[in-house]
Amino acid sequence: MSTMQQQEIVALLEPEIESLGYELADIEVNIGGGVLRLFIDSENGITLDDCAAVSRAVSALLDVEDPIPGEYNLEVSSPGLNRRLVKVAHFERFVGSKVKVKLKRLVQGRRNYKGELVGYDEPNVLVKEGGDTFAIPFPEIDSARVVPDA
Repeated sequence: MSTMQQQEIVALLEPEIESLGYELADIEVNIGGGVLRLFIDSENGITLDDCAAVSRAVSALLDVEDPIPGEYNLEVSSPGLNRRLVKVAHFERFVGSKVKVKLKRLVQGRRNYKGELVGYDEPNVLVKEGGDTFAIPFPEIDSARVVPDA
């Protein structure tokens, strides 16, 4: 599934999820595996009942709009401790956390960073690794995750 199709699914589902009081933190679409996975979050954390409520609301919307061809299973869960950071707001919220960042291509001679997330300064994510702070262009980030404390 293309990034454009994923963005269309997010645009369709995000308002419904937000109207229920949750944030659509992330989405994974694996049509070949028949799975649409939604990760929701809230300030109070996520319970099984929260996942069930979002699943019911989103299922009805998906049945009507039918944005995904073929059959698939809908899964709704929390982002977990090693959550992916995909929105600027995520990088701003998790300042002070340990993160692992992988880039789409070499930037400043590197593709991987692991350190403390120290901020977001448009258009860069700032990661402190050792004594150095690196400005990583947000559009160049392929994936970023919080690294939970062991």
